[in-house]
Amino acid sequence: MITEKEIIDFIETEYWKSNLQSNSDIFETVRISGDDCSELIEKFSKKYDVDISNFLWYFHHEEEGSWNSIGGYFHKTPDKLLKRIPITPKMLAKFAETKKWEINYPYHQLPKKRKDILFNQIVLIITAILAIIGFLINIL
Repeated sequence: MITEKEIIDFIETEYWKSNLQSNSDIFETVRISGDDCSELIEKFSKKYDVDISNFLWYFHHEEEGSWNSIGGYFHKTPDKLLKRIPITPKMLAKFAETKKWEINYPYHQLPKKRKDILFNQIVLIITAILAIIGFLINIL
């Protein structure tokens, strides 16, 4: 049987000592977000042979780099569109026993296109064009 203590030790070995308890929100308590969260779940999956094929990151943690996304200020990212579901050591211990990611996510529908990313791409293209124009003006 895989214990909650074993899961807590695994997490604290991967990251750092924290005040993680059985019912603590792992990502909040350990203070990780984005890719670090996804990497932790992947390592958990490999170590305990858990099928995480139905893991939906946007219910559990922020997107990588969401704090510096200009588009994110104008259009919500997937993680901001849905109610957050915390992941606890108690849940992971159960998943490790059953070998399945057993969260029944609520019905949801994400937009087909990411307006925040499109906005960021437009800003990047405009910035690049302005930089090229500025460069050309300076050399002429």
